[in-house]
Amino acid sequence: MKLKLQFIIAAFIALVVYVPVAHGQANLTFSGGSGTPLATTLTRSVTCTITNYDCDYDSGFTPYFNFDEVGNPKDDDHREKTLYIWAGDQERVRPDFLAVIDFNDRSHNYGRVLRTVPIPPPGNVGNEPHHCHLSADKNILACGGLLSLLKGQNSIFFFDVSNARHPKFLFSTRASESSITDDFLPLPKGGFLVTQMGSATGGAPGRLAEFDRFLNLIAEYPANPPTDGFNPHGISADFRRNLLVTSDFINPVTTLNVWPGDVELRGSLRFWNLEKRKITRTVFLPEALGSMDVKLIPGDPHGRAVTANMFSGLFYTVDPTDGSVVQSFDGEDIVPHVGGLPVPGGMVQVLAMPKSGDRLIFGSFMAGQIVMLDISDRNAFVQQA
Repeated sequence: MKLKLQFIIAAFIALVVYVPVAHGQANLTFSGGSGTPLATTLTRSVTCTITNYDCDYDSGFTPYFNFDEVGNPKDDDHREKTLYIWAGDQERVRPDFLAVIDFNDRSHNYGRVLRTVPIPPPGNVGNEPHHCHLSADKNILACGGLLSLLKGQNSIFFFDVSNARHPKFLFSTRASESSITDDFLPLPKGGFLVTQMGSATGGAPGRLAEFDRFLNLIAEYPANPPTDGFNPHGISADFRRNLLVTSDFINPVTTLNVWPGDVELRGSLRFWNLEKRKITRTVFLPEALGSMDVKLIPGDPHGRAVTANMFSGLFYTVDPTDGSVVQSFDGEDIVPHVGGLPVPGGMVQVLAMPKSGDRLIFGSFMAGQIVMLDISDRNAFVQQA
């Protein structure tokens, strides 16, 4: 089965990672194969995570460096830094794998692939590696296969990364009521909440799966999911506030060429009672054009969230207390403006927010831009970079 539209699979891809190489071209070596240039081999890599940073787990991928008062890295910051890239073979012949990269910019091996950890059979090829995330204690790396369902394979993969430079594959698994694994939210006491965008057959409704600290699947939420387009993709939480939000993106099965109708995009947020794992409010955006990601604003007194519709380029601030929605930015206003793109805003996606809650960073996929907004005024964001 093939996707109807090429840009839909591009929409699924979280990000393609560029790894700077300090001393020449890095190589990857596969079992029984010759070294392959990093830039070629990692074409299908779609997500990364960094170990040994003080990360804000409520805000996705947000590393914080150790700086002095004038913004220079402190000389005593000699912690080992490791970058993981969860990737797949471009030809979908060799196993999907985890690449381990030296990310210490003071190292002579900075940017070099130290080793790869291929996942073993069965079901180790063509999973379309997607998101991954570290556990709260940074000892477990959880990774997802976006399209594992198409080959009847497990879609959730766990690695032991307690020895950061020498990860070990633990096992793979799948949820029984859902599929199309997307993002992972680490839980403070261990385990993960996982957005499963599709049902067991890849349609609607999806689920939110929970794994405990022993990596056992304990539940899929809600037990009786809504039938109004529940296909969760993005996820963000404020544990102190007992608040969780997920964003609905697309009905996955409608992207396949065997589907007789149109692609079904979503445009809605679900606010949850985090402790009870119960949806308390659903907010529909003005248009259903792919609310791929969502981030709660740290420290916001209303618990407001920011999302964007990928296929309109419009950003929204959503208040869970009253369900109000305010358009706060238009991706078409990004400077410099890249014209001639088939999608307004160039497919805005992958939101990140620092703990300060006053900035939003995102990518414009088609424009090849990374943009930072000042979101101090929740109703009117201003581009900063």
